[in-house]
Amino acid sequence: MTELKPACIQPVVCSLCHLCSAAMAAFLHLQQYSSCRDWMGKYSGHSKVALKPTITDQVSRLLAYCAARRLAVVPQGGNTGLVGGSVPVFDEIVLNLANMNKILSFDEVSGVIVAQAGCILQQLDSHVSERGYIMPLDLGAKGSCHIGGNVSTNAGGLRLLRYGSLHGTVLGLEVVLADGTVLDLLRQLRKDNTGYDLKQLFIGSEGSLGVITSVAVQCATKPSSVQVALLQCASFAAVQQVLKNAKQQLGEILSAVEFLDQEAMNIYLGHSEGAVNPLAQSAEAAAAADSGGPFYMVVETQGSSETHDKEKLEGFFEGVMSDGSVSDGTLAESQSQAAGIWKVREGVTEALSRRGATYKYDLSIPTQQMYGLVEVVRKRVCHLPDIKVVGYGHVGDGNLHLNVSSPSGYSDEVVQLLEPFVYEWTEERAGSISAEHGIGLMKAPCLTYSKSHDAVQLMQRFKQLMDPHRILNPYKVLPNTAL
Repeated sequence: MTELKPACIQPVVCSLCHLCSAAMAAFLHLQQYSSCRDWMGKYSGHSKVALKPTITDQVSRLLAYCAARRLAVVPQGGNTGLVGGSVPVFDEIVLNLANMNKILSFDEVSGVIVAQAGCILQQLDSHVSERGYIMPLDLGAKGSCHIGGNVSTNAGGLRLLRYGSLHGTVLGLEVVLADGTVLDLLRQLRKDNTGYDLKQLFIGSEGSLGVITSVAVQCATKPSSVQVALLQCASFAAVQQVLKNAKQQLGEILSAVEFLDQEAMNIYLGHSEGAVNPLAQSAEAAAAADSGGPFYMVVETQGSSETHDKEKLEGFFEGVMSDGSVSDGTLAESQSQAAGIWKVREGVTEALSRRGATYKYDLSIPTQQMYGLVEVVRKRVCHLPDIKVVGYGHVGDGNLHLNVSSPSGYSDEVVQLLEPFVYEWTEERAGSISAEHGIGLMKAPCLTYSKSHDAVQLMQRFKQLMDPHRILNPYKVLPNTAL
């Protein structure tokens, strides 16, 4: 790959302008362009050129130009990632798809939406909501993340328990390969058994095999009834029992089961304006604080009959209160109350960022063992002042968000206490070091904790075949030893 030295920047920009015409308005020749830094302030590069195409043909010509000159490119969406996957490491050209933000079509019979990669998730959800559908993906960053980035990272979100992953709901893709070839896989079919399902290669590949420019997504029917409960449990064992009961009793209408520990609640309350805990903490719950409790759970149902769904949730609630699994709880009686409950769960991430630097780990671990990692990490860092260890996440699908908060900033001392320990602990329990956030720059050297040597080598062969000059998102996804 060629380094973009200052003397060669202007010719590159002029050549790209000639390729894409003045109407493109796609160049920001700024050293301090925000695309060079992630929102956490943890990863940054020093790119001199950022490109913002508006159509697929421009992306094709840009990549063909860069491939011929061995210029490295970082595809970028809303830049809301957590593992450094969408920012340059050095001076790679930033290819930001924010201007490719058109909804191309929506079929109100099948519920399939086709949109350019730069469309913001919340805008897509609003569009289909007006027509009786919802997007199958819901994230805390939905107001700024792009659907192309969601697909590129195989984002999970709050309702994967109900609607599944993007590997199932993405029906088609349009992708530009490293040499500029436009690969048209943009089908809108639920069934298509014609050879290899090539689109799956690009879902979760983080722009390392090709740049996604358009997507076709199967939307879900908009529920006419949404019920939400906030529950308090004295222990993580009780959380597991509540999850089991929810799956058995709420089955077909269960859409989300989330949890957070008391430390997460404390940080949310202490670093969010106007934040309140909807549940008053009892003496029994306070006594559980030494074991990380009390724990809080958000249980949501989505269905088509409000009377039926309320009765089922109320019956479930009475059951878990009676058997002692839940010590306190509340059922939302209005949309505003439901929003207030979700605000607690979704507000933890932003509250952590206000407190200071955060070491974030996104892990899949067998549910019974999930909170054990939080407890052992808490012990490893307990001697450090002001360090807080937080556990929350999607307990319904076994996804733990382990966060270590440090008001004094990032330090090598903390990293050495956490890595590779967190990955080794996860590997020993047959877990995954990345549940939904991707690999990016942060976890590329650690991929073998979740994938075998043979699997990594096969990934490298795909990379070599599809991007022989390794210009697409270099230093990400694959460990350097595999390159």
